[in-house]
Amino acid sequence: MRVNGNLGRILFISCCVLLSILPSIGALAQDTRPRRVTKPQDPAESQTKPKLNDQDEAIRMSSNLVAVPVSVTDVSGQPVGNLTAQDFRLEEEGKPQEVVTLGDPGKTPLELALLIDVSGSVYERFQFQQQAASQFLREVLKPTDAVSVFSIGLTPKLQQPRVIAVESAVGGVMSIRPTKGPTAFFDSVAEAARYLGKTADPGARRVLVVISDGEDNYSEHHKLESALQETQRADCLFYSINPSGPSIHLNKISLKGQEAMVSLASGTGGAAFLPSKLEDLTAVFRQIAAELQAQYLLGYYSTDERRDGKFRRIAVRVPGRSDLRIRARQGYYAAKS
Repeated sequence: MRVNGNLGRILFISCCVLLSILPSIGALAQDTRPRRVTKPQDPAESQTKPKLNDQDEAIRMSSNLVAVPVSVTDVSGQPVGNLTAQDFRLEEEGKPQEVVTLGDPGKTPLELALLIDVSGSVYERFQFQQQAASQFLREVLKPTDAVSVFSIGLTPKLQQPRVIAVESAVGGVMSIRPTKGPTAFFDSVAEAARYLGKTADPGARRVLVVISDGEDNYSEHHKLESALQETQRADCLFYSINPSGPSIHLNKISLKGQEAMVSLASGTGGAAFLPSKLEDLTAVFRQIAAELQAQYLLGYYSTDERRDGKFRRIAVRVPGRSDLRIRARQGYYAAKS
């Protein structure tokens, strides 16, 4: 009985000890369970992240900015330069867009590519064209403008890479020599447009000025449609001066060449000129210069945020001003993801 009594006392004491340490064991078990640890937020880090997001948003918005050069003339063909962004109405695929002006008329920098036909069809008129083109560069270019010079012949040829110095550009024009070979007209237009797309400064107006009859008999890579697409993708205006005069109406090939240049001009917001006589070439150059110096540069962020690379048609007008003539590109290619 004593043994059983001792055993009972031992069991009783053990139970008391166990009951006294159970809370500690429970707390220990609770502390040692796996838990998700949340890192305290660094105040400096919380300030930095919104800035990065803002920067990303700014980059995204800049890439979605659509720039639209617009030429406005009166019924006599004189540039009109006293309009504001509120005067214009711009629609993309029929939907109104909120428009702002990107600088004063004619003040945004120019990135100009001058293309001179050296083929046999313009051989006899070449020297006069050369002199008129050189004078045009001296009149239209400002210190911040850049120019490159191409020749249109058997193949596209970059005669003068992009340069800001006017006299260097004139030197590139005067160094060109005429040939009596075939004409790769569309290949040359597409090549010059791609060159501007790669080398032009952001925010500058990109302009192709072409002296040619538009006749093509040797392009290997481009026809009218694809040359227009390249010009539109590079956001270029297309201006052409045909030195052939009224004689083009006697030749179907010459007519087709002029019609092609009219299509390129209307598709980009430029103009195609056909002077009555060669002596009018200088006056046409001055008209282009005056237009570029009074040209508006409108901008907007498209309400269509899809990055599908598709062509989107735009239309620009000035409501209530039927006396004005508006020229702007027909559309643009959206960015592609």
